[in-house]
Amino acid sequence: MRLLALLLPVVLLAGCGAPEPADAPASIRLLVFGAPEELEAFRTLVSAYGKAAPGAEVQLIEASDREDLITRLSTSIAGGSPPDLFLMNYRFYGQFAAKNAIESLDGRLAKSTVVKSEDFYPQAMGAFRWRDQQLCLPQNASSLAVYYNRTLFKKFGVAEPKPGWTWNDLITTATAMTRNASGAIVRGTEAEGGSARVAVYGLGVEPVMIRVAPFVWSNGGQIVDNDRKPTRFTFDSPAAREALRNFVELRLAYGVVPTDEEVEAEDDASRFANGRLAMLLESRRVTTTFRTIKDFEWDVAPLPTYGQRVGILHSDAYCITRGSKAKDAAWRFLEFAVGPEGQRIIAGTGRTVPSNIEVAKSSAFLDPAQPPRNAQVFLDAIATVKPVPTISTWPEIEDVTGGILENALYRGDKLDDVIRQLDEQTRPLFARGETP
Repeated sequence: MRLLALLLPVVLLAGCGAPEPADAPASIRLLVFGAPEELEAFRTLVSAYGKAAPGAEVQLIEASDREDLITRLSTSIAGGSPPDLFLMNYRFYGQFAAKNAIESLDGRLAKSTVVKSEDFYPQAMGAFRWRDQQLCLPQNASSLAVYYNRTLFKKFGVAEPKPGWTWNDLITTATAMTRNASGAIVRGTEAEGGSARVAVYGLGVEPVMIRVAPFVWSNGGQIVDNDRKPTRFTFDSPAAREALRNFVELRLAYGVVPTDEEVEAEDDASRFANGRLAMLLESRRVTTTFRTIKDFEWDVAPLPTYGQRVGILHSDAYCITRGSKAKDAAWRFLEFAVGPEGQRIIAGTGRTVPSNIEVAKSSAFLDPAQPPRNAQVFLDAIATVKPVPTISTWPEIEDVTGGILENALYRGDKLDDVIRQLDEQTRPLFARGETP
């Protein structure tokens, strides 16, 4: 099968721990995806496990992106040869939960001497409960934050983002940080060419639902009619409409984000790492990549608000497939990965905001010697984060809405048309979806 052909070489593990029963395979396969630096973090975790588990064997399957991971997992489950474990964001696991393809962990969790439910942030644990069963255990409890280039802010004499700042403050700051090659501020649509060509943009943000949602919530609106059993988007409400309008005006009205052609040539994370983007809205996952930056100093700030502090949950978890033939071995690795030792290791790579409360509050995460210096921002946000709805068709919904929002941001589609398209094109997907 294509899945098996793409397996990485086996990583042999040695250390201490209970031996696998003689009649059960000791080898497990773990499916993950991420940027090169993220994948290296998972290799570090697997290597550390190798020093704690004698005779065990882990094969790390590295997908290139989220779409590749879902395709591989779907194909392997349908073919009867799934990986034993996979790591997936809560927004996408519902399609597999609805097909009964994920093993419930309640029984094993109740008996575990390594991990307990109360060890974890409830916001992350709750995102992986399906019909009163804990299907997966979260490795992180991240949220959306504002990464910013401190060196550029100092160079241009602009005040750095700070707690309590508002959406209007974001626009003002992004405008002040959008500069041409000579360092002059470029305003609005002046950035189309000539001497006004932008050398540094003030802000980078993807035109996707998970970037819009927290601002709708902060403005007192909702993105769907019912969080538990959604049937439609609700961007026709005044609060949601205002937040959406302000978001899609970032490009054509303010000119503070790159054009679609520029993003295609250089994505926002690369533009930030190359010193050509002052601020970037992203989750914790880019930290592993940004820690390779040598040319400037960077940090993180909380999301701006419309008055209410509301963030969006970014959490992924380890899940055991129902079709696994090595569930005991998979559970032992899972225990290690989300237990205190594993969480300290992966937090040290920069990849996660630990879902384990004790580890999150320790120096393993809040290490002042490692950027971001203000990592506490992620912990402060946990109390107010919200998940998007858990529904089996959410991946399809995100794909459809991504195209609509992209056209709105870069092409300037009329807001009424955008809201109508968001509603009409997703209602059938909501209707077809299954919920916990």
